[in-house]
Amino acid sequence: MKKKIFIILVIIMFNFNSTANAKYKKLFFDLSIKSNNGDILNLKDYKNNVVLIVNTASYCGFTNQYADMQKLWDKYKDKGLLVLGVPSNSFNQEKNDDSEVKKFCEVNFNINFPLTSITSVKGDDAHEIYKWARENHGKSAIPKWNFHKILINKDGKVAETYSSFTNPTSKKIISKIETLLEN
Repeated sequence: MKKKIFIILVIIMFNFNSTANAKYKKLFFDLSIKSNNGDILNLKDYKNNVVLIVNTASYCGFTNQYADMQKLWDKYKDKGLLVLGVPSNSFNQEKNDDSEVKKFCEVNFNINFPLTSITSVKGDDAHEIYKWARENHGKSAIPKWNFHKILINKDGKVAETYSSFTNPTSKKIISKIETLLEN
């Protein structure tokens, strides 16, 4: 009986190994994404920065996390952190228009960190950033819901992922950001 439980646990552990596929033919900084104002955001412009990417949605129960994303941005932007909001309707909780999203964020949360255009974050039509993260970090990089977080290190590789339930200003995230900024 103990042997069966051990084998099952080993199988489960290997199935949740999130970095086993890390090939990194491309780095995060080799990619780009359309910004909320329609310009192309070349991520190479943020090379040697730590990046927290969060897929967001205006009508989600986690939407109040925008305020904590702004707190992170305010505290660490001059130390090399980019907070990047990626509005997405992948879970059917986002507005229909980029300008509506921007206005919502500015009026309700006074945010001034960069936002992308409304972007798909899962499935076959996911943006290349999310496909890249999945390919190199595994299933934990795929958003299960809005306000999923992907933390990128200065080398342009996925350092960690966090679920929607993990607040952007949690000790877990802040500690990891500070460690990455120091290295």
